[in-house]
Amino acid sequence: MKKGFLKGTVFIFLVTPVFLLAQKKFSEEKMFHVVSASGKSIFSGKISDKATGKPLAGVSVYFNDLRTGAVTDADGNFSVANIPSGKHLVEISYVGYSTVSEYVEFNNDVKKDYSLSLAVVENDAVIVTGVSSATQLKKSPVAVSLIRKQDLFNGVAPNLIEALTKKGGIATVSTGPAIAKPVIRGLGYNRVVVLNDGVRQEGQQWGDEHGIEIDELSVSKVEILKGPSSLIYGSDAMAGVVNIITNSPIANNTINGNLFSNYQSNNRLRSFHGNIAGNKNGFNWNVYGTYKAAADYKNKYDGYVLNSKFKDRNFGGYAGYNGSWGFSRIIFSKFNQTLGVIEGNRDDEGYFIKTVAGGGEARGSFSDFKSIIPLVPFQDIKHTKYISDNSFNIGKSRLTAVIGFQENQRVEHGNADNPSAANLSFDLKTVTENIQFHFPEKNNWRTSIGVSGMQQNNTNKGDEKLIPNYDLTDEGVFIFSKKQMDKLTLSGGIRFDTRTVNGKKTMEGNDEKFASFSKSFSNLSGSAGLSYEANKNVLLRFNLARGYRAPSLPELASNGEHEGTNRYEYGNLNLKSETSLQVDAGLEVNNEHISFQVNVYNNNISNFIFYQKLESVFGGDSLINNATAFKFQQQRANLAGIELNLDIHPHPLDWLHIENTFSVVNGKFSKLIDGIKNIPLIPAARLITQLRGDFLKKGKMIRNVSISAELDNTFKQNNAFTAFNTETSTKGYSLINTGINAELVSKNKTICSVSFHVMNVTDVAYQNHLSRLKYTAENLVTGRTGVYNMGRNFSVKINIPLEFKLKS
Repeated sequence: MKKGFLKGTVFIFLVTPVFLLAQKKFSEEKMFHVVSASGKSIFSGKISDKATGKPLAGVSVYFNDLRTGAVTDADGNFSVANIPSGKHLVEISYVGYSTVSEYVEFNNDVKKDYSLSLAVVENDAVIVTGVSSATQLKKSPVAVSLIRKQDLFNGVAPNLIEALTKKGGIATVSTGPAIAKPVIRGLGYNRVVVLNDGVRQEGQQWGDEHGIEIDELSVSKVEILKGPSSLIYGSDAMAGVVNIITNSPIANNTINGNLFSNYQSNNRLRSFHGNIAGNKNGFNWNVYGTYKAAADYKNKYDGYVLNSKFKDRNFGGYAGYNGSWGFSRIIFSKFNQTLGVIEGNRDDEGYFIKTVAGGGEARGSFSDFKSIIPLVPFQDIKHTKYISDNSFNIGKSRLTAVIGFQENQRVEHGNADNPSAANLSFDLKTVTENIQFHFPEKNNWRTSIGVSGMQQNNTNKGDEKLIPNYDLTDEGVFIFSKKQMDKLTLSGGIRFDTRTVNGKKTMEGNDEKFASFSKSFSNLSGSAGLSYEANKNVLLRFNLARGYRAPSLPELASNGEHEGTNRYEYGNLNLKSETSLQVDAGLEVNNEHISFQVNVYNNNISNFIFYQKLESVFGGDSLINNATAFKFQQQRANLAGIELNLDIHPHPLDWLHIENTFSVVNGKFSKLIDGIKNIPLIPAARLITQLRGDFLKKGKMIRNVSISAELDNTFKQNNAFTAFNTETSTKGYSLINTGINAELVSKNKTICSVSFHVMNVTDVAYQNHLSRLKYTAENLVTGRTGVYNMGRNFSVKINIPLEFKLKS
């Protein structure tokens, strides 16, 4: 990728919104007469409590596609201006009440009142993942899980991805509390696309020691789509998508913010976050900052786990303008993380040891465990991102353009004599584009066409080279359509993609480590599905999708060993693209006593990529610098599973919830590999049972009180990929978690929200099957292999909302 191209692209999408903001000095009709709608409307009304008829203040009224909305005043009234002609989906939501969403047609001003009922389950929310424009959750043909900011506050986990695993079918590959990546239905790494504010997150996500690098405290909502999503997102979305949304405009003529803090006892984690957002006559903005740091965590088998510490310093925000012509925003984020790499080495007496200058070793000290400054080896990560998010109204049609630039700088330090020296250093620059044209609704058809692409460049700057310098180019074109027919919704489309990878000749010292190469891949993917509302209580889903993933650069051309691993990896330039054919079916039943969901799926994958141990020419394992050598290979595979959720909320005891979430996936190769058919990194079956009571939803001093007790059962995993000693079986375990959440209120306004939780109440020592720390060295004193997960942990959170009114 040419440096000039990168600079030119960044310049274009930075300057474009500035140009659009200048329109305030001119007449909108003159400057935008080509793209302005035939008219602009006002959406207004009143929202009240369905049971009492009393007005509800602070209710959110939001048009996701238009990035505009309002909140109700003390009398329950709302008003949203500059709504273009056409049919638009509005979402009305309020904490403690059921969400209402519906399409509203605008040719003139529309006035409409709503009444909300106390929430039992969430089944009418609006989602944006896996579709070309916002849609109702119940209209999606595939399973989508939704986690809001309030849900994240009311729970507790070591990191964001771990918090998502409370949803069925979601797991995480972890290397300590600071590094976690999502696994959806048994597939992870480059088979899951992570989006952040509409742009796919690109940060060397193929590595075991690489997390998602997004500020988790800035998150406002997460949507998890389970199933192949190549139609909208191109290569890599074979397993699904985790869409993390951080920036959403607030109501006009307001300034809102919050101050947040969290302390966790196990590793002395302390988090501080603040944000402030405003909206004045269409100009809207948000600024946030986060500091998060933790020392080493502990459990009853290992004591303190040396070098599991980390420190985050993040900030970001956006600025934009909404007018009758559409909207334009610039989004910015800067993620900075320094974290230790856990090696797990111990001396003959079972104490963790560290590398010291001069090539020697020493035991970890109490000051080492309590410090937040990592020891060697450690990583420094900087991820910078700029996004230009734009939408233009053209009559009743709409043109959207999202362009992103991000730079991921990752430095791995492993020299105790010179800790600042870079053993491995990656500088990954990525530009992404997604341009879509949304046709006006006609005969209940909503159709969009789009083009998307990605240009990527990686440069090695460290002493060692794991992958070559390379350029990558993705291009794709697609069409997506949805038709509403009374109770039946049909949706689907088709997409064509190409990917070109050019590996460059790369030197390590005076030696040629990588020769140049060029590879091209292409694919036709698509999906077709339906959702059917049999009646107000029963919903059926079905979807058939073809997924696609081109081999990642490490799978093609890696040649080296990561710090903290005992695996030397060789790429394979003969790899082909993975393709999949997945069938999904789902059933939902909701009534006043129970809510039941079941999803089943079967996923056939051609050319599934995995790594296989190499044999020495003299017999036994092939060793390079005492690391075992592996090479990537391919095989046909199949994954099948089921996800169940049963929420019992017996009327009239609507405050009581007994929620059960169960998921299991089975993955098999079509042929034996070293006598084994099991696919690597398949999570164990899991059953989470939570007893929760919700009280005082309308309390005058304390409201929205929630008290919960949870039993988290993870079953044993005996179906491990034991070929070549890659994995071992894992014992099952049960964790007890408890918590209480509440809001303190004055004059009907929330003063602060408080959350107190205890994780792993009985201090169980356990290893998750997908924890990479399972495979660190044996403790010769106890005979236990690897490092265990976190022990008992107390957590306290407090959030203070800030709100100011501006004169219109």
